[in-house]
Amino acid sequence: MTVCEYKPGLEGIPAAQSSISYVDGQKGILEYRGIRIEELAEKSTFLETAYLLIWGELPSKEELAAFEVEVCTHRRIKYRIRDMMKCFPESGHPMDALQASAAALGLFYSRRDLHNPVYIRDAVVRLVATIPTMVAAFQLMRKGNDPVKPRDDLDYAANFLYMLNEKEPDPLAARIFDICLILHVEHTMNASTFSARVTASTLTDPYAVVASAVGTLGGPLHGGANEEVIEMLEEIGCVDNVRSYIEDRLQKKAKIMGFGHRVYKVKDPRATILQRLAEQLFDKFGYDKYYEVALEVERVMEEKVGSKGIYPNVDFYSGLVYRKMGIPTDLFTPVFAIARVAGWLAHWKEQLAENRIFRPTQVYNGRHEITYTPMDKR
Repeated sequence: MTVCEYKPGLEGIPAAQSSISYVDGQKGILEYRGIRIEELAEKSTFLETAYLLIWGELPSKEELAAFEVEVCTHRRIKYRIRDMMKCFPESGHPMDALQASAAALGLFYSRRDLHNPVYIRDAVVRLVATIPTMVAAFQLMRKGNDPVKPRDDLDYAANFLYMLNEKEPDPLAARIFDICLILHVEHTMNASTFSARVTASTLTDPYAVVASAVGTLGGPLHGGANEEVIEMLEEIGCVDNVRSYIEDRLQKKAKIMGFGHRVYKVKDPRATILQRLAEQLFDKFGYDKYYEVALEVERVMEEKVGSKGIYPNVDFYSGLVYRKMGIPTDLFTPVFAIARVAGWLAHWKEQLAENRIFRPTQVYNGRHEITYTPMDKR
């Protein structure tokens, strides 16, 4: 019998062939469909980038306008889903609420016509459009308030901030939030994308695909890390405490949240962009004292472990950006999901094109030939 080499977490083992995104972890390169992330962050919008990822090419002016109109007109959610969300416990985590709501959406559109391009486009539009509405609705409802209806005159990013904060956002904040969505939309075969592709390979509906990916994203080792970065900065408190905190954590071999990546051995290019975005927000809306703490954490970490290829990842500065926009800490990961749903759907479409159900093997390390012991002799 052939003995398979076991690699915990399937590290470095290809799980699919994909043309959606590319990462060079040694050089700090991230591309979506061959376009560098820095260029997309500067020149594109989230919906244009989503279109690029899902359909493979940048849209024409007419194609983008049509996609934007479709998304805009599908932002509202069924009243039964809204009523269901009102029954969720106020103390529940928003990611759990989002997972349940995304799965419930499939109850209304569960027909699995996976060979029909119209069905696929409708599902893409509906999920991209309604996920932000669900996130904002739960945030208001858990405070005892009715959700705010979407506004058709606002673009994708501005509309979400409006629904969340009940006021029209500053244009700079809306643009920066849109760039944040671009930065988070896709990142090769990460845990939640792998989960999405495994679920998609069974030929279930796309709402189940997204719900499974949301559940995976919620873990602290994946999307939930940005919440823990803020908690870490608050625990450190001030610049003077950084060195002792880092040295203590490293001595205990404890994880420093927001640092290290399975792929990147240099600073995550998304972290570099997010750092610049944070500084733009601080210049206009006021400083965040924890930014100085973050800068010192990065400096000490580079001194201590930079030689090992451990640098800031996308989670390190994103929380500071979101907090300055008035987004609660436990909504950081749902905001991540708002962006990443487009990436998951791109992988869903790609998986359907040449589908084969995932069925990996295992390395068995249990016992053999064990005799059953009757109950009265145990």
